[in-house]
Amino acid sequence: MRFFIISVIALAISVVPCFGQSDPLNLDFNLPGPQTKAHQTYLGILPGQSFTLNQVKADILIVEIFSMYCPICQREATKVNQLYKTIQALDNPSVKIIGIGAGNSAFEVAFFKEKYKIEFPLFSDGNFRIHKILGEKGTPFFMGISPQKTGPKVFFTHSGEIKDIHLFVERLLNRSQQRN
Repeated sequence: MRFFIISVIALAISVVPCFGQSDPLNLDFNLPGPQTKAHQTYLGILPGQSFTLNQVKADILIVEIFSMYCPICQREATKVNQLYKTIQALDNPSVKIIGIGAGNSAFEVAFFKEKYKIEFPLFSDGNFRIHKILGEKGTPFFMGISPQKTGPKVFFTHSGEIKDIHLFVERLLNRSQQRN
């Protein structure tokens, strides 16, 4: 029954794909410290410390809000892995990506990570706290964020399926340059 309810919620929060303008999203939340040394190094976060998005050592941080019960997120996992590899192949090592599992426990996030062989850091949002702070966006939802002294700023959003990884990266990088 729990699976059915969570599946219905995940489908309800899924939306029609679109590239969006920057939204004035509230990014005032902390994430738990990354679990592995590789992820700590990747994000530039000290072991055992919770962190804000602004503390990630990156010029551009891509945040995916996903749910393991969202069929689009499951279908998109391979593409998001391609996105990670495309980002890794860029000459700019300061573009990073993380995922936040809306309504997913740490166990569910670990299951999703293992099943879809996700290499970048994923975090649990088991009680939908972050999802609510972000305005309860449908999943998958992507944000391009630039850490700044005054706090992280969203310069790019995308809801739903990524149809073309290269077009997605191109639009993200173009929006990144327009923010300056």
